[in-house]
Amino acid sequence: MVVLKNRLTFVATTMFLLGAFMTGCQGSSEETVTRTSNEDPVEGDWSGNLKVVLIGDFQLQDATDPITGERSQGLYVIKNEFERLYHGVTVDFVIMPWRNYVPNTQAMMAGNEADVYQMPGVNDFAAQGLLEPLQPLIDEDEYSLDHFSDNLVEGWMTLGPDDDEPEIYSLPFLGDSRFIQYDKKIFSEWEVEPLSEKPTLEEVAEKAKAMTGTNPVTERDNYGIYFTGTNDTSLALTNVMEGLNGSWGEGYKWDEIELNFDSPEMLEALNWMIEMSEYVPAGFINGQGNEQWNTPENNVAISINTGPGDLKTLFAQGIEDQYGIVENFKNEEGIGGTFSGSPLAIANQSTNKELAWEFIKFASHPFVQEYLWEEWGSTPVLDEATEWDSIKEHDLMLPVLEAMTTAVTPRYPWASSQPRYILQSKVEGALTGDITPEQALKQAQEESTEWLRAR
Repeated sequence: MVVLKNRLTFVATTMFLLGAFMTGCQGSSEETVTRTSNEDPVEGDWSGNLKVVLIGDFQLQDATDPITGERSQGLYVIKNEFERLYHGVTVDFVIMPWRNYVPNTQAMMAGNEADVYQMPGVNDFAAQGLLEPLQPLIDEDEYSLDHFSDNLVEGWMTLGPDDDEPEIYSLPFLGDSRFIQYDKKIFSEWEVEPLSEKPTLEEVAEKAKAMTGTNPVTERDNYGIYFTGTNDTSLALTNVMEGLNGSWGEGYKWDEIELNFDSPEMLEALNWMIEMSEYVPAGFINGQGNEQWNTPENNVAISINTGPGDLKTLFAQGIEDQYGIVENFKNEEGIGGTFSGSPLAIANQSTNKELAWEFIKFASHPFVQEYLWEEWGSTPVLDEATEWDSIKEHDLMLPVLEAMTTAVTPRYPWASSQPRYILQSKVEGALTGDITPEQALKQAQEESTEWLRAR
C-alpha cells in the first residue's frame, strides 16, 4: 500500500516569518530524482527566471515525515521537470507559512517579488486588480479545462475591479473538501447504525446523543460529536445552515453583497450547534478535546466539517477501515459546504506572464498532481485521479474527491475576509454563553455589513 508521505499542505506547521522564506531549489548531489514524465520538451525559445510562491509545509529538499518516517521528495522534482520541458528557464520557489499568508502575499505583490502565486484568497486580490485575467490566455491557447474535477474552475471564478460577472483569475492547483467523518468502531460498540451517505441534522444529532456517555464495551467515556470552536466554526455553522436550506446571502461584488447572517435558518443552525455542544469534549472551544481522533483509541463518534489534512495519519497507522466518510450537510439541491483548496494565479505586474501561464498549465499535469498527492498528501484536482492506483488503494479518498464537487460555488466571497472573522467571534461568544444566539447573529450582521459598506 502506498503510504502518503506528508501532511496535507493546508495544515500549517511552519511558523517562520517572511524574511526567513526559503528561495531557490538546487538539490544536492546526493539526491536521486526518481520522478520524470515522458513528455517531450516544449518547443520555443524559452529563457528567464520564474518565481513561484507556495503556501504550507512544502520543502525544497527531501524531507522525513515526522509521523511515518518516510522520505518525501522535495520541490526540486517539479523544478527539474519544468526546466527540462522549458529549456533555458530557471524556477525558484518561495514557501510561506499559512500564518499571516494574506498580508505576506500582499507585501510580496506590492514589491513585485514573484510571478505565480498560490492564491486561496483570490477574491480579495482580483478585486484589487492585482491578478492577470486568464480567459484571454485560455482562449488563445484553446486550452481545455475539462480535465479538472467538476465544479473546481467555477469555484475559483471571481470579479476583477471592472468585471460585471465572475471571471477566471486562477486555476485549480491543490484540492480540498469538507465532509463528515465518523468512527465505525464506536458506532458498532454502541449498536448504532452507520451514518447515511447524506445525513440530515436530525440524524447526526440523534446518533451523537446516543453515543455520548460510558461506552458499553470499553467502559470509556465517549463523545457523540466534535467540531472545533476555533477558526472554522463560522464555516461549519454556514454548512449547518445550508442543511436547513438557508443561504449566506447573495451578490459577488463587494458593494453589492447582501449577507443573511441573521436569517432564521442561521439562527436555527446556531441553536443546533449550541445544543450539540453538550455532546462535544470539553475544551472544543479552544480547539482541544479531539486529541485521540484518527487513532485506534479514539473516543469521538462523529466529526463535522472535517478536511482531508489528517487522513494520512489513518493510512500510516493502518486503521483506515475504522473510519467512514459521508457528505457534509446539503440543501435540497444536493449542494453545501465551504469550497476550499488553493488555485494558482499570475501577478499582473509579472514580466514573465507567458512563462507563468505555462507553469500554471504544467501544474495541473498528472505528473505534478500525482507527485503532490503521493509525496505531500495534497488532494488532486484532476477528474482522472479517481482512476489512479494510489487513490483507489484508499477507499476514503473517493468520497473526499466527490465532496469537492458538491460544495457551494463560487466560493463564499467573504470566506477569507473580515466578515468571516466577525461571524467567528460572535459564534464563539454564543457557544460559550457570553451572548445570546440572537444577539450574536444580529451583531455579526451589523458589523459585517458596516465593513462591506466601508470597504
